[in-house]
Amino acid sequence: MEEIYAKFVSQKISKTRWRPVPPGSLQTAETFTTGSWDNEENYVSLWSIGDFGNLDSDGGFEGDPKLLCDIRHHGDVMDLQFFDQERIVAASSTGCVTIFLHHPNNQTLSVNQQWTTAHYHTGPGSPSYSSAPCTGIVCNNPEIVTVGEDGRINLFRADYKEAVRTIVWEVHFHPSNPDHLFTCSEDGSLWHWDASTDVPEKSSLFHQGGRTSTFLSHSISNQANVHQSLISSWLTDPAKDRIDITSLLPTRTLSVNSLDVLGPCLVCGTDAEAIYVTRQLFS
Repeated sequence: MEEIYAKFVSQKISKTRWRPVPPGSLQTAETFTTGSWDNEENYVSLWSIGDFGNLDSDGGFEGDPKLLCDIRHHGDVMDLQFFDQERIVAASSTGCVTIFLHHPNNQTLSVNQQWTTAHYHTGPGSPSYSSAPCTGIVCNNPEIVTVGEDGRINLFRADYKEAVRTIVWEVHFHPSNPDHLFTCSEDGSLWHWDASTDVPEKSSLFHQGGRTSTFLSHSISNQANVHQSLISSWLTDPAKDRIDITSLLPTRTLSVNSLDVLGPCLVCGTDAEAIYVTRQLFS
């Protein structure tokens, strides 16, 4: 078994990511980044491991991670991704998304781009905005997609100061029938997600087929007497025609900012200065 090297860093580490190696390169991973959380001051740090197992000039193992540089991060680091070889994207519990740039000549990190209010809550009686944690990011240069506890999905570009697109303003399960989900979005969509369709496979937790299959843990698979009423439609594989998605607005409009649903009735409000109401959701 390979030996494991430990480095005590006096910080709670929330995320770690290897820096990707250049395409076609035969070198192994040597540099990684870390983000911290739940500390008085949080940091994004860059580390190098060198060659494992070899002694350096001081008699220590070169495999011991060495801190190359770090930079203070406001809030907890909720997610961390390399954007390219030099840039790191960090998601914050404050709702901020930051691109940090690594300067290898003097081994420093600096802020390259920042969206301070990428995710936020709004509502009656609240301030103009209150921060909502950014919980996840994914990068595909030059684009960055973020998700947050405000229910938004943001599409950013590294060279733009504002979001290119924002999606799912509000998400509501039907209060008495959770197989039905309703979403509204800045792009003018109002969707009804129906997972109540009676499909034979739905009685099984372990449907398999096609390119995308859902598997639960082996320990759960041994529980053969799980009652069907405890099975959530949203835990099954949505790629198997189990969810019907219907647009509830006749034409695309400006941003649909809010919705509410009760029984067969739905109401929503839009930036087109219109209110839409239906009393026949399930007809």
